[in-house]
Amino acid sequence: MRMLRCLATLFLLMMTVLPLKAATAIADADLTALVNALGAGDFDATEQAIAALAASGDDRVAGILDKLGNGELVTRKADKAVFIGEKADKDFKLTDPVTGADAGIVPKATVDKLKVNNKLRRAIATAVGTLTLRNADPKVRLAAAEAVMKSQDAAAIPALDAAIGAETDAAVKTAMISARAAAVLASDLPDSEKAKAVDTIADLGTRDALGMIAPYAGQAGPIGDAVKAATTAINAKLALWDAGQNIWYGLSLGSVLLLAAIGLAITFGVMGIINMAHGEMVMLGAYATFGVQELIRNNAPELFDYSLLIALPVAFVTAGGVGILIERSIIRWLYGRPLETLLATWGVSLILQQAVRTIFGANNREVGNPSWMSGAFTIGEMQVTWSRLWIIAFAAVVFLSLIGVLKKTALGLQMRAVTANRPMASAMGIRTPFIDALTFGLGSGIAGLAGVALSQIDNVSPNLGRGYIIDSFMVVVFGGVGNLWGTLVGAMTLGVANKFLEPYAGAVLGKILLLVFIILFIQKRPRGLFALKGRAVEA
Repeated sequence: MRMLRCLATLFLLMMTVLPLKAATAIADADLTALVNALGAGDFDATEQAIAALAASGDDRVAGILDKLGNGELVTRKADKAVFIGEKADKDFKLTDPVTGADAGIVPKATVDKLKVNNKLRRAIATAVGTLTLRNADPKVRLAAAEAVMKSQDAAAIPALDAAIGAETDAAVKTAMISARAAAVLASDLPDSEKAKAVDTIADLGTRDALGMIAPYAGQAGPIGDAVKAATTAINAKLALWDAGQNIWYGLSLGSVLLLAAIGLAITFGVMGIINMAHGEMVMLGAYATFGVQELIRNNAPELFDYSLLIALPVAFVTAGGVGILIERSIIRWLYGRPLETLLATWGVSLILQQAVRTIFGANNREVGNPSWMSGAFTIGEMQVTWSRLWIIAFAAVVFLSLIGVLKKTALGLQMRAVTANRPMASAMGIRTPFIDALTFGLGSGIAGLAGVALSQIDNVSPNLGRGYIIDSFMVVVFGGVGNLWGTLVGAMTLGVANKFLEPYAGAVLGKILLLVFIILFIQKRPRGLFALKGRAVEA
């Protein structure tokens, strides 16, 4: 066994004298001879043949070894030649692994499949990894270094030493150094070398690095001391990444709360209407999204990636139209009577929930994610999902658009005039009932837009809005009634605070603690963080 290791090391050392910028190529006949050696003997002979193939440096070797590991290579009994074997009914279709030429179809009985065990699979992984360390593409070299780091194969150390010396890309070189450190830990090198390797791995500061050094935590001497120090350092870095992850989760939750509350900031904050049916406006937006996707699935599935963009105006018009209808038929008679408004809109919310149950059923409805909202990516040790990222961006666009409407349009000017002094606005010729209806419709329409976003991260059901109505009121009251910037700050503050409380208090208790905090807070500042200034407030 020691002799085999020496042979493998010799072959890997041979690789270091080959050019490292790109893989080389050898004659087809020579490579064919090396490939045929894979089926010439037992597992030990196959391991030597794998090392010899890796030492050749040919571009085609990695693909051939991958097929060996996947069980796709066979040897022809007549001459022990190795081919790629593909089943064709009861026969095998043979393909030359070197040239790719068709070698015909032969009976199953005339070939034997090349078998591999776990030891050979490790040898294949190491060979492929070390081979691609010399690839011209930095991405391929980086992937090879990461593969060697995961395998922690000590046999790759000589090849890594040569590759590190010739590497010009800083990121790839760092990955190779880390891979070498991981391989040193699994080697027979002195403890002093292993202690240095632990320090190198500690610089990664990742959970994978913590897993690499964990098996050596109980050892005495320099290795144990190095592992103890490295564990402390890595845990400190991970704590910072965890805090960053909580902040990200808090901002994503805050963006959801902002979308749900920003419409309520208009109807409750500006108009003074306690709208208990606001959550149902969110629900209507989510069901509008479901309806749009159903139409697209049945009639134009190629447009599915655009379904959310199509659903946005539909949800806004649907929820906004229902909001105007509620204001004109019920709310207009209840201005200045908050208790009656609360009871009336609560009854409307029950009616809307039952109507949706009757039309769509009580079960959750599936709303799909477009391809551009699927998946995730990582930043360090943080995971960022595309759906949450797009929702944050969408919340920012909605918020800034609403600010623009209120500050730059005639409707916004009239809304602010009615808010500041309704009698004076009416005396100046502003149709206050018309502005009331449009204001309520705008707040409801924005809630419908929130439903489009929430359909991507929550269950679409008749109870969707119920889960956000209390949170929306908390955000509006905490930020300052009628102040949109206060709503933004309140949503983000409560979102981040909630995510930092959850690991310690749990989701339910964390929300209760936030509610208690807001109750205590409004005792000191009844108008919230940013109080709305105007004669209507003073009255």
